[in-house]
Amino acid sequence: MNNSSKGLWIVGYFVIGLLYAIYQHFWGQYNYQPFTYNLGQGLVWPAVMFPVIGKIIGAILIFVIIGYLVLRSR
Repeated sequence: MNNSSKGLWIVGYFVIGLLYAIYQHFWGQYNYQPFTYNLGQGLVWPAVMFPVIGKIIGAILIFVIIGYLVLRSR
């Protein structure tokens, strides 16, 4: 990928996240929460929209933390 297409993908990701945050703020399940809460969820919108992705990310983080702790103690 060249730099132009990388930037386009990144901007697209954040635009989708912003649209998701606006949708959630006005019509979503957590519309009683402040906009910043929904904006935070918009930053990780794939994990919020597809819960299995959130579980996979959580499992990877647990393995990374355990691996760091095991390797640090040596």
